[in-house]
Amino acid sequence: MQKDTVAQRAELATLAQRLASEPGTHTTPVNALSLIRANHPTPPHHAVAQPSFCIIAQGSKQTLLGSERYVYDPLHYLVISAALPLIGNVIEATPEKPYLCLRIEIDPVEISHLIADMGMPDTPATSVDRGLYVECIDDDLLDAVIRLTRLLEAPRDIPILAPLIYREVLYRLLRGPQGHRLYETALTNSQTHRVNQAIDWLNQHYREPFRIETLAQQVNLSISTLHHRFKAVTAMSPLQYQKQLRLQEAKRLIWTEGLDAATAAYRVGYESPSQFSREYSRLFGVPPMKDLARLRISA
Repeated sequence: MQKDTVAQRAELATLAQRLASEPGTHTTPVNALSLIRANHPTPPHHAVAQPSFCIIAQGSKQTLLGSERYVYDPLHYLVISAALPLIGNVIEATPEKPYLCLRIEIDPVEISHLIADMGMPDTPATSVDRGLYVECIDDDLLDAVIRLTRLLEAPRDIPILAPLIYREVLYRLLRGPQGHRLYETALTNSQTHRVNQAIDWLNQHYREPFRIETLAQQVNLSISTLHHRFKAVTAMSPLQYQKQLRLQEAKRLIWTEGLDAATAAYRVGYESPSQFSREYSRLFGVPPMKDLARLRISA
């Protein structure tokens, strides 16, 4: 590793630790950028992750998509190119050397504008690409992230410089070894883009029953192609994806609003409370009301 790279990583860690002085997720005046800090390893956390780029300044984290495990650290970044139900937890952090992560939202509109300006990517698309990947970070991308983070200590420069550097970060990702994955999401006639449309529809209508035939017709794909490409991107079928959305929203309702299992089940679209309880237990490891009781004890 070159000395300059070592210095870059040290600067990013110093900046992140100074700007995120307490554990938790911190929004910033740079709209797309947030900082995350943890002083200890964390238990698994379920969430529907939105398209984003995550770079770790210190520590490490693992993310699970179904049975697939992705580990990233200061040498590797994570890109999420579609809304995905994930399980994540910090695996390396101490009070002396906390986990420090910078998360940058990926704007599909800005990706489309960049593609219009830069043309085709150097790396051809493959037939089955997940909606997330881990890649080695390079000096140019790291430098752009550092310059974007520095702006947090120069707020007068943010309105003018932040949009330019944010655009550069996305450009570096598109030019990276797996940039074709982001490219595919923005092409309106690509199957990946149509799968993302199906994902967006399910996120907006997960409470409603749906027929795969109707969804396939809506995104202009055959049923078999939708099944194949949807599973390629998300590692699950559309029905399994909808179930994940329902259960994660039910957990949020139980934890934040204290709803009983039957009410939470109804609110997210389940007709059978017993089926809901079984599937909730399978995903989260405990029945819904035991989960609520655990929350009350910890509070």
